[in-house]
Parts: sequence; structure tokens; C-alpha cells
Amino acid sequence: MLRSEFELLLNETLSPSRFKDYAPNGLQVEGKKDINRVVTGVTASQALIDAAIELKADAIFVHHGYFWKNEDPRIVGMKYRRIATLIKHDINLYGYHLPLDAHPTLGNNAGLADAIGLSCRSALQTGVPIEESIGIVGELEEAMSLDAFQQRVESAVSRSVLFERVSDQPIRRVALCTGGAQGYIEQAVAIGADVFITGEVSEQTIHIAREMGIHFIAAGHHATERFGAKSIAAYLSDECGLVATFIDVDNPA
Repeated sequence: MLRSEFELLLNETLSPSRFKDYAPNGLQVEGKKDINRVVTGVTASQALIDAAIELKADAIFVHHGYFWKNEDPRIVGMKYRRIATLIKHDINLYGYHLPLDAHPTLGNNAGLADAIGLSCRSALQTGVPIEESIGIVGELEEAMSLDAFQQRVESAVSRSVLFERVSDQPIRRVALCTGGAQGYIEQAVAIGADVFITGEVSEQTIHIAREMGIHFIAAGHHATERFGAKSIAAYLSDECGLVATFIDVDNPA
């Protein structure tokens, strides 16, 4: 597949034009013209780039790419080493941030919701369709005890989680937004969720949860955002005829 065709495919699939994002979505570093082998991952770290080189990848697809708003624009130090490695090995880098969070079947939120077993899904953000919402709300088939729900979430993300239990109330209605979305907790309260799940926690988040009466889970930024890159690898392999491999560079954050 040509480089331009690959980006068109990704844009048609993920619809980046729907989002006002914090970094450019699409091709971020240009490499070779023809793409056959693709590596996907959460972040375009040096470790992921090195792994892609070992696999002789023509392109890397990530959720966290480069050129974020308000960052130092100079290509020096760590940024230089990463980009220089990509250019030296003629590897294309594609980054998709919010579009990968929100995609209703391939996205990070959808993947976590699938793993937890949520149905009857709707947008966490009011006034937008679910395919454009940064978070989602869903229902468990039956209400679960706090212990059972914690076990299910930990199984879904393959790690221990921080679980702030504010009462003994069991859980049925779940709001979630992967990554660093702890600021959406009040929207989860407004929509009537029993629990809000995200990747990170801030000091004030715990006070909000306690005072507003909503259970809260911080399940890891990296752990909650592995789903999208993994789904994209499967999609590219199964539907698009490319050799695509998801590589999980361990990160406890």
C-alpha cells in the first residue's frame, strides 16, 4: 500500500476532522513510499521505534505521537534522537490521538468497555454523538459487588488499580474515559454513573469522588490506552492485507 493510501485509509477509518486535538493526526514523520509491515503501539518512544526496526517495519502507528501543542518546538535531545532514527531507517510515523480514543469499535474507550462487558452505550459528553464523545457510559448486565467489579477491571487492564470506594453501593452504570481524563468525573456524576474509570488520578479527584458520591478507579494511563493500538493492528492485518504487529512497551504509569 502506498504511503498516501495508508493515511487515507486511516483518516477514513478514524475521522480525525471531527476532533479539535492537541497534536496533528495523521502522518507526522515521512518515510518510505510503500508500506507492507506496520508496528502499532501506545507511544512513539525510542523503545517502540527500535522494536519496529527489528521487525523491519515500514510504518509505525501510535496513539501518542509528536508535536504536541505548547511543547518545545525544537528538534533536539530526545526528540532529535527519535526522529533521526525514524529518518535513518525510512520509517513512517502516524499518530492518532482523540480519534483513537473515541472510535466506537476500534477505540480505546470501546476496547475497555468491551473488556468490562458494557452494553447500552452512550456518550459521556452531552450534545455529541457517541462516535465523537471522548468518553462513554454503559451498563453491566447485572449489578456487581465492588470486589467483583474491581476484579473484572483488573483482569481487563492486566494490572492492579486504585479503587476509591465511596459507599457500599454495587455497580451497574459505568462511565469511562481512558488515559488522563480524571477531569471528566463531574460529567460522570451528572449522567448518573455509579463509577467513573480513567487512567490517572489527581489529588482533587478523590475529594470530588467522596463528596459527590461516585466510586472512582484509576487503572493506568498506558494500561487503559493499549486497546486502540491493538485493535488497529488486528484491523490492518485482517481487513487490509498488511502485516501489522502490536508491541506493548511496558509502562507502569
